[in-house]
Order: sequence, then C-alpha cells, then structure tokens
Amino acid sequence: MAGVKKIPMRMCIGCNTMKPKKELIRVVKPKEGDITLDFTGKLAGRGAYLCRSIECLEKATKSHRLEKSFSCRVAPEVYEVMRNALSEIDGNS
Repeated sequence: MAGVKKIPMRMCIGCNTMKPKKELIRVVKPKEGDITLDFTGKLAGRGAYLCRSIECLEKATKSHRLEKSFSCRVAPEVYEVMRNALSEIDGNS
C-alpha cells in the first residue's frame, strides 16, 4: 500500500462535483492582477477550479461563485475571456 499515489481531488465551482485535479482548469487570482485561467496549475495566487466545459462556467457565472471564491467583483470581460478559452478547448476535445 506504500506505493499507491493519492490523486488530488478538487471541486468544480460550476457543478459542485469532485474530480481529479488534472481534469479541471484552475482559475487564479494573484495578489495584484486580473483573474485568469491557469492551464499549468502552477501560477501563484488564490485558486478555484472549473470543469473544462462552458456549462460549468455559465453555472458559476450565474450564481456568482467566482466572486464568492475570490471575495471581489469579477468584471464581465473576465468571463468573456474565459468563455472564449473554454470554447477553444471544447472544440478541440
């Protein structure tokens, strides 16, 4: 049992489903700077996780989950950039 590696799990802020961290996209808010998608999962700052789907982004947007996660207002442009990035991913998969 010593050789078994534990898979880190995170919850999607859109659908509230626990999934392996690698299957989700990290949304990050650095101390100073704008909220962005972190495809590497290594950027410094507060993070929240989203499934790689537009539906989960829309659910998170509608219920203001990013605002709650980061305790700040999220500009509509940020959601638009994220929507565009996710639609590119959705199209490639």
